[in-house]
Amino acid sequence: MKNWSERHVLIIGAARQGQALARYLAKEGAKVILNDKRSADELADVVSSFEHTSVECVFGSHPLELLDRVDLICLSGGIPLTLPIVQAAIERKMPLTNDSQIFMESVKAPVIGITGSAGKTTTTTLVGRMAKAAVIGSQRAWIGGNIGLPLVEFLDKIQRKDTVILELSSFQLERMTISPHVATILNITPNHLDRHGSMANYTAAKARILNYQTASDVAVLNREDKASWELRSEVIGKIVSFGLKRPLPGQVSTYIDGKKLMLQTADGVEELMLREFIQLRGEHNIVNVLAACAIAYAAGFPTSAMVAGVKDFTGVEHRLELVRTWRGTQWYNDSIATAPERTMAALRSFTEPIILLLGGRDKELPWEDLSRMVHNRVNHVIIFGEASFKIIAALGLLTPGERLTSISCASDFENALYQAAQLSEPGDVVLLSPGCTSYDTFKDFEERGNYFKKWVNNLP
Repeated sequence: MKNWSERHVLIIGAARQGQALARYLAKEGAKVILNDKRSADELADVVSSFEHTSVECVFGSHPLELLDRVDLICLSGGIPLTLPIVQAAIERKMPLTNDSQIFMESVKAPVIGITGSAGKTTTTTLVGRMAKAAVIGSQRAWIGGNIGLPLVEFLDKIQRKDTVILELSSFQLERMTISPHVATILNITPNHLDRHGSMANYTAAKARILNYQTASDVAVLNREDKASWELRSEVIGKIVSFGLKRPLPGQVSTYIDGKKLMLQTADGVEELMLREFIQLRGEHNIVNVLAACAIAYAAGFPTSAMVAGVKDFTGVEHRLELVRTWRGTQWYNDSIATAPERTMAALRSFTEPIILLLGGRDKELPWEDLSRMVHNRVNHVIIFGEASFKIIAALGLLTPGERLTSISCASDFENALYQAAQLSEPGDVVLLSPGCTSYDTFKDFEERGNYFKKWVNNLP
C-alpha cells in the first residue's frame, strides 16, 4: 500500500480527513477522485483548493459508476457502511480503507492511540502536552487524528525518534487492521448506535484498537468502566490501568489517594502530583488526567512531563468551557456533549442551580438515566431541536419535591438561549450540554458551540 503510483482511489467524504488524504495520495502519485453528496456550490472552497491539482472532484451525489474507475475506496469518518455506493463496493469485494489505516501503514514513529465514548479529546490533548514536555533535542510530538489536523499529510516529516498521539473514533477504527504501540480505551458507553446498529458492534469497533497489538505493546484500560475493563481478556501485550480507587496489588495503575495522584508499579508506589494541580471541573476530568498519566507512563514519559502537561491546563474548547459570567450567572459551553452519557458527566460537575439546554438530533440512544438525573440535579430544562418530542417524553411529568421545577420547549436554538437568559438568576449555571448532535441546525458541535459563545458574549 506504500507505493501509490498509478493506484486509482475513490475518497468518499470531502471534509478535512478526506481533503487531507486526497492531497497526500495525489502527491504520492495516485489518481484520486474526491466524492461528496454535498453540491459543488456548497463545497466551493474545496473545489477551489483542488483546482490546479490532479484530484478530480465529483460532488452532489455518489454515482455508482465511480467504482468502475477505481481499485480502492477510502471512507472518511462520517461515511456509513450502509451508503449504497459503499454497499456496492463491498459486493464487488473492493478493498475499503481510511486515512488512519493508511497513516498507520506508513508512519515510522511509535504511535499512542486513544479512543473511548467520552473524554478522548481532553485526554489526547493532555497526553500531547506531556509528550511535548518529554521530547529531547530535535524530537517532536505530533497530535492529531480525530482532532486537529489529519496527520497523513505529514508522513514525510514524522521521524522515527518522534512520538505520535492519535485520537481515534469508532468510525476510524472499524476499518483498521493495525494497532498503536500504546492503545487506550477510556470507556465504552452507548453512542453512535445510529451508525453501528448495536452496542455489540460499537464495542467491537472500539476493541479493534487492541486487536492487532503484539506482545511488546501496551494496552491502557479503565478499571472502573465495565466495558473497557472486560476487554483486558483480549490484550496481547502488557496492561496499564487507571481509576479513582486504589488498584489491587500487582496491577500497574494510576489512582487517587486523598489529595494526591499516585502510580503503582512493580517497583512500588510513586506520587505523581497533587490533585490541586488539576484545574478542570468534574470527577470525569480527574479520571481523564489519571488516564493521561497512565498513558504517559506506558509511553515512557518522566513524571516531570506528566506534571507539566497537567499544570495550567484549563480545558479544551466546547468541553465544559466557561464562556462568561453575566449578571451573576455562569454560562458554560459543553457543546461536545452529543450523547446523554456526556450530559450526565457534565451535570455531576456542578452543585449550583442549573438551567440545562437539551436538544438537537438524537443518535437513537437511551435517555432514561439522564432523565432521572435531570429530575434530581437540574432546576430548569429548556428543550430545542429535532429530538424535542423524544426528550419531552423521556423527562415525563414534574414531580413535587424534586429539584426540577420547569420544563419548556423552544422554537429554535436562539429562542432556547433567550429563555435561559430570562430564567437566570445570580448564582445559577446555564449549561449547554445538549445530549444530541447538532446536525439538525449546525454543521457540527463546534459551530453550535461558537454560536452559543457569540450569543452569550453579546448579552448586554
